[in-house]
Amino acid sequence: MSGKAKQQKEHEEGQEAMSFWSHLEELRGHLVRSAIAVFLLAIGAFIAKDIVFDYVILAPKEPYFFTNRAFCWLAEQISTPALCINQNPVDIINIELAGQFKTHLIVSLIVGLIVAFPYILWEFWRFVKPALHPKEKANSRGAVVVTSLLFLAGVSFSYFLIAPLTINFLGSYQVSSMVANQIALSSYITTVTMVTFATGLVFELPVIVYFLSRVGILTPEFMKRNRKVAFIIIIALSAIITPPDVFSQILVGIPLYGLYEVSIGISRRVNNERPD
Repeated sequence: MSGKAKQQKEHEEGQEAMSFWSHLEELRGHLVRSAIAVFLLAIGAFIAKDIVFDYVILAPKEPYFFTNRAFCWLAEQISTPALCINQNPVDIINIELAGQFKTHLIVSLIVGLIVAFPYILWEFWRFVKPALHPKEKANSRGAVVVTSLLFLAGVSFSYFLIAPLTINFLGSYQVSSMVANQIALSSYITTVTMVTFATGLVFELPVIVYFLSRVGILTPEFMKRNRKVAFIIIIALSAIITPPDVFSQILVGIPLYGLYEVSIGISRRVNNERPD
């Protein structure tokens, strides 16, 4: 190799290295801004303790909660008293010295993460967008909005339906009348926050299918052939993100399977748009 060719090769390698480190530095900027957004919103949630706990986190176990009142109204209309849920709120107890303070910190961070999620998606989109071709940018227009709406739909579905029904079922379940239920604060918080956040994430299934179909990994034919496998995976996923009761798993599994069927249509549309 001539000296000039060697210099040219070293120059190109140097440019690639510079490009890699510049991209890494740019990614770090997006991650830092996302972390700052979560941190600031977590501080706001920490300060607004009464609102976050009394009117959000602890509300699903109370009779005044929207879902509980709606079920009681339905119970009156169809004369089925069993549908009237959470009329006797479960007792929440704390058994750790620093339990309430630790719970306060954890819940504040989770609330900050959930509220900041659309902004985090926007920062991620800003990082990825320059690498896309014009047609890819056009096809992905509105991706942040759609992804954010799906996440918030999953969070809302879990908070307003899964959480109160799960609390009613598990909080009132007894193996014997001689055993009273006193729910640990950490157990209650984990059930409400983790299930809510996890459901928001799994509602992103159509977005994942869209991008996998865009790069040619998924096809509608493949998804149709593997409906049974998908059903088993959905049941397993529902069992992971929900408390250990079949009722909650069914509640999560039904919309997830519906999203799977919607995703087949999305994959079909993406494949139809791809040039032969």
